[in-house]
Amino acid sequence: MSAEPTMQELSDKLDRISQITFMAAKSVLDLNEAALFTGFSVGHIYRLTSKKQIPHFKKNRKLYFKKSELEDWMLENKITSNADISSQAATYVATHK
Repeated sequence: MSAEPTMQELSDKLDRISQITFMAAKSVLDLNEAALFTGFSVGHIYRLTSKKQIPHFKKNRKLYFKKSELEDWMLENKITSNADISSQAATYVATHK
């Protein structure tokens, strides 16, 4: 079995790189691009939109997503690190004597 990639594999990789490069320049994404951007499947993104759990727009029966809103949505439930908690505790103790 050869470790060399086939022409089809190389073509597929180039297509994916082209998609990602094009998507990086856009501020509004379609359903497939939103799935690629978030790492979720198209079906999962569609379920999230039907439950109104992800910010989206609908025009002419098509779904669209603002990339900035997707980023905010993906980062909205931050888990505070132990270092941050310790720092906040030290600040609280120092200011509330």
